[in-house]
Amino acid sequence: MLVNIHDAKTNFSKLINKVLKGDDIIIARDGKPLVRLVAYSEMINERHGGQLKGLIEISDDFDASLPEDLLKQFYQDEK
Repeated sequence: MLVNIHDAKTNFSKLINKVLKGDDIIIARDGKPLVRLVAYSEMINERHGGQLKGLIEISDDFDASLPEDLLKQFYQDEK
């Protein structure tokens, strides 16, 4: 259904109801299509692990304590 801007503003609630029922609404200016009114649907992006497999290397001591001199730099203001 092609609707001009003025009619779309006047009948906006009705147009929304039509879209929710499955109608295709195109809003036009001077008979030239500008935009399509569509119902909102939330996009769900599924997460898949493993994209970086083989690209990142974690050393065996990644969770070891930091050297004492480095720790002092982090906590020097907390004395």
